[in-house]
Amino acid sequence: MATKVSNKKPLTGNRRSHALNATKHAQKPNYQTYTIDGETIVTTAREARSFRKTARVRKCDKKDVNEEA
Repeated sequence: MATKVSNKKPLTGNRRSHALNATKHAQKPNYQTYTIDGETIVTTAREARSFRKTARVRKCDKKDVNEEA
């Protein structure tokens, strides 16, 4: 099972049309699945950049994560 590392939450707000109608909108974090030293983690793409600088990282396919679970 993949371990979730990030604590980021969706950024919420309103979308505004030309008629100024407000509809709820959320910008979700860009979660990606990575393998670091044989351990599968789920983190944001921005945080994965720092992992790449310090550790050996391999991008996973979704089928790889499902096989481990």
